[in-house]
Amino acid sequence: MKQKSKLCVFFLVFVFSSLTSLLAQGRLQDYERAAALRERFESQAINVPDRAVWIGKTPRFWYRKTVKGGHEFILVDVEKGTKTPAFDHEKLASALNKETGEKFTAVTLPFRSINFVDEEKFLEFEFRDSFWRCDLATYEVKKAGPARSLLRDGWQDVGGPAAQAASAESKTSPDKKWEAFIRNYNVWLRSLESKEEFPLSWDGNEGNYYTFQSILWSPDSKKLLAIRLRPGLHRKIQYVDSSPEDQLQPKYFTLGYTKPGDPLDLQQPVLFHVEERKQINIDNALFPNPYELSNFAWRKDSRAFTFEYNQRGHQVYRVIEVDGTTGQARALINEECATFFCYSSKKFRYDLDDGREIIWMSERDGWNHLYLYDGLSATVKNQITKGEWVVRSVERVDEERRQVWFLGSGMYPGKDPYFLHLYRVNLDGSGLECFTEADANHTITLSPDLKYYVDLYSRVDMAPVMQLRRVEDKKVIMELEKADISGLIKAGWRAPESFVAKGRDGKTDIWGIIIRPTNFDPKKKYPVIEYIYAGPHSSFVPKSFFAWNQMMSLAELGFIVVQIDGMGTSNRSKAFHDVCWKNLKDAGFPDRILWHKAVAAKYPYYDISRVGIYGTSAGGQNAMAGLLFHPEFYKVGFAAAGCHDNRMDKIWWNEQWMGWPIGPEYEASSNTVNAYRLKGKLMLLVPELDTNVDPATTFQVVNALIKAGKDFELVVIPGANHGSGGAFGERKRNDFFVRHLLGVNPPDWNKLEKKLPEPRPSFMPRSPEEIWDE
Repeated sequence: MKQKSKLCVFFLVFVFSSLTSLLAQGRLQDYERAAALRERFESQAINVPDRAVWIGKTPRFWYRKTVKGGHEFILVDVEKGTKTPAFDHEKLASALNKETGEKFTAVTLPFRSINFVDEEKFLEFEFRDSFWRCDLATYEVKKAGPARSLLRDGWQDVGGPAAQAASAESKTSPDKKWEAFIRNYNVWLRSLESKEEFPLSWDGNEGNYYTFQSILWSPDSKKLLAIRLRPGLHRKIQYVDSSPEDQLQPKYFTLGYTKPGDPLDLQQPVLFHVEERKQINIDNALFPNPYELSNFAWRKDSRAFTFEYNQRGHQVYRVIEVDGTTGQARALINEECATFFCYSSKKFRYDLDDGREIIWMSERDGWNHLYLYDGLSATVKNQITKGEWVVRSVERVDEERRQVWFLGSGMYPGKDPYFLHLYRVNLDGSGLECFTEADANHTITLSPDLKYYVDLYSRVDMAPVMQLRRVEDKKVIMELEKADISGLIKAGWRAPESFVAKGRDGKTDIWGIIIRPTNFDPKKKYPVIEYIYAGPHSSFVPKSFFAWNQMMSLAELGFIVVQIDGMGTSNRSKAFHDVCWKNLKDAGFPDRILWHKAVAAKYPYYDISRVGIYGTSAGGQNAMAGLLFHPEFYKVGFAAAGCHDNRMDKIWWNEQWMGWPIGPEYEASSNTVNAYRLKGKLMLLVPELDTNVDPATTFQVVNALIKAGKDFELVVIPGANHGSGGAFGERKRNDFFVRHLLGVNPPDWNKLEKKLPEPRPSFMPRSPEEIWDE
């Protein structure tokens, strides 16, 4: 009897092991399907256009669109009413292949953007970190230098230029009589007629020096502005490139990187009168503690110069005017906020009639709007836009007609408050008019003469349409593109679902999207994974059409994947945005969790007992914070390149939201300080050469987890810059969720001979959300 019992137990263990093995093998099919999804979907989305770009002041514009097998560039001439290929794609591909040894075709050219120059005789583009030029008469292609988009060493250093005892160059006055230059850290002048040289300043030295870059002549050549700079701490991060491709031994480099709390350079503008050889020091009472002084400019009549003062901590922002004769400073515009002035994404200023009027953007009434200032009296003449909606960007100011063209959102109750629409309004606030009628997200390009506009609109569940319209009557004068997604639908594509639920206050709508796998079965239960990026500088849930998104490939493994914009993100009311103030750990989680629960209440297959979360950069910080501060809801997290302690990250982003001086709120939001709270399953990923977020912040959180005796996983990607670790990082993330949310062992990649297909370049235009995500 005992022998039979043992055999029975053995048989059950064997069956269970076999079933587990079968499930694991079944998961490989899911991985293969997920890996092929991008090419499968994007190849079936035809005539999906990118944003139109007008060529200088001509009546012509170009855009790129998807075609079978790749993409094509289109040129439209409005006056002629023609739409043709922008250039000979085959000739350019052949010429580029000859120079590079590649095998590009007419539809697989390796660039997204072009630039017509020299009266449209030449075409410029970027490829492989280089800037290229094509002669459109001969189709000769030549490399013209390094790509303009390449980052330079020290890009996170907010300080000014280093001390320069003498400048190699000089700046000539508008009347061509004088040259200004730096000698012995001071400002000097040279007469171009007599060659006489003399100093204008005497107070410059190695520790408090004048900068050549700041020298600015007045239009009448009688006055000169220069900045005297006292340097602060110019922090350097040390990097070790452990695995360089061109040698065995590691390489080392440093990067200028200013962090919250660091002492900053102190800029002091100084006025000089040329004929009197007189220096006038400007009282800094209106700009005592600058984070930055910027946008220095003389009035055209030389009566004064202006600059913008961003106070450390970003609660005070001023436009300051300095009298060119007396050096007396006054504030033309003064913004003082209880939380923060969002200078990084909500600042707009436009001077009219040489500064006698100023258009200014502000959230002072609780919503982002435009105001018209009297530049002489420094008072508000009138509010140009108003209401419980927001101005998102100013597209054009028509000085002649005294009108402003802008993109706005949130004007229509019951509609998605993030959809962009085009509006025009008179400077006195009258005549507000909408130029986009479709209930969708609109990408607009205005013609240089403001007679036409290209309207590209779509939703996540609606294919793109591109039209050329006439401003005068809003009539469509050319149907440019209507995307064909019939093949995409046949390939199994499911449109994401836009979903809205109430936030923590029971009143505010919280918007997000739901992505389901292609083999979705409503009778099954699905674990949920949230893709999070709660950076306060924008909103991030996609609003425009996409054939493929990385969330779709993750969902294909057997999940429902969602993305949500909670409170603390931008593009809603000021109160909505202010939730992030000195509280980045909030990340909108109370709203997100309620949103999840609302989805689960509607859809029984939405299993909120198994919720994962992942993100990169600020999203990496958010993903880990979900596990630390809301362990009752989020069970599994993947955090890539996270800024886990805001004191360790770049100054401009973190002091904007967390404030200055450094206070206890930084520790309260720190994943490192709160690492002891970890209860769920956590995987951390760090790119070795991350120049955006200091890699040390991940290692510090690892150290804290070890000290707290916590269990977690760490992935280090040698040689990688900021991101989620490429294909390997995504596979590690996917395996982690499969193992801990599905309860299934992922494929044993070390035993498999068959490898998953490598990701291929995308044919699809990038959305603003994708660019922010980078």
